[in-house]
Amino acid sequence: MRKKRLITYSIVILVCVAIGAAYIISSWVFGKYEYEAARVDIPAGISNDSVRTIFKDALGKSYGRRLALMWQLQGGNAAESHGSYLVEPGQSVVKVARTIARGRQTPVRFTFNNLRFYTDLASRASKCLEFDSTAFMHASDSILSPLGYSEEEYAAAVLPDTYEFYWTVSPAEVVSTLNKHREKFWTDERKAKAEKLGITPKGAHTIASIVEEETNRADERAKVARLYLNRLDKGMYLQADPTVKFAMRKFALRRISLHQTKYESPYNTYRNHGLPPGPIRIAEAATIDDVLNAPMHNYLFMCARSDFSGYHDFTETYDRHRINSARYHRALDERGVSLPATKPLK
Repeated sequence: MRKKRLITYSIVILVCVAIGAAYIISSWVFGKYEYEAARVDIPAGISNDSVRTIFKDALGKSYGRRLALMWQLQGGNAAESHGSYLVEPGQSVVKVARTIARGRQTPVRFTFNNLRFYTDLASRASKCLEFDSTAFMHASDSILSPLGYSEEEYAAAVLPDTYEFYWTVSPAEVVSTLNKHREKFWTDERKAKAEKLGITPKGAHTIASIVEEETNRADERAKVARLYLNRLDKGMYLQADPTVKFAMRKFALRRISLHQTKYESPYNTYRNHGLPPGPIRIAEAATIDDVLNAPMHNYLFMCARSDFSGYHDFTETYDRHRINSARYHRALDERGVSLPATKPLK
């Protein structure tokens, strides 16, 4: 009888151990990721030990340690796993380990807008993708220059949007994809509209960039675009304040002095006829369409409204423009916005 009890107890203990072991194994293999979504980036040329450290740093020690073991058991190695992977809440260790071991990357969403310089785009790309900004600029030189873009025109070679790339994508492929998206935008219909206006597609990008810097009011942009087109048609100086700010790299200026309009730069449209050498920001597709579809009017002058609504007063004559300008500058004076101190221009 005693022997029988001992056997029974032994069986119970073994069952409990087996259940405990099964639970532990299950939690290791099928345990769920419990935190907010995180990316695991595995750079090229690192060791397997470094990958294990990356797992723990990105996903926490507990989950990261289990993931490292399962990844190793599934034949994971750093070279094959080179890439970026999105780990989301609820994903099991075994599933994530299998995905990374087989190199099944999660695409990276690359979105950009409201960028002033093309180098800003290079910097934004380097923060989302594996390559650095220098490599992006070199790729731009090798791809855009043969297509007829000067360095000043690179901002006219791309359009703000949301793109998807694998983290390990080459900078050349990114630049090529961005430019192809821009070329797709420029349909025969849009090219015909630009030609009718007497401008090139690059010129449309440049005008759109000035318009975006001139007004934040989307419903006013087409009207502003037509004003600059009118000036171009008449051979007038554009006299666009944003081009002076761009030339001087002083974007916070709220008042442009007569002294500053004499600043020597090919971008200063107070000193140079026609358009500047290239865009003064990366213009949105919608603004380019505003340029191409700008409604007809005869306005040649514009001045920010004295109510600081962000809109402008438009006029056909310089005399009326001087009245509008005086009213606006009085409003600036009342708010204590003074003209910048006069310094030698460089």
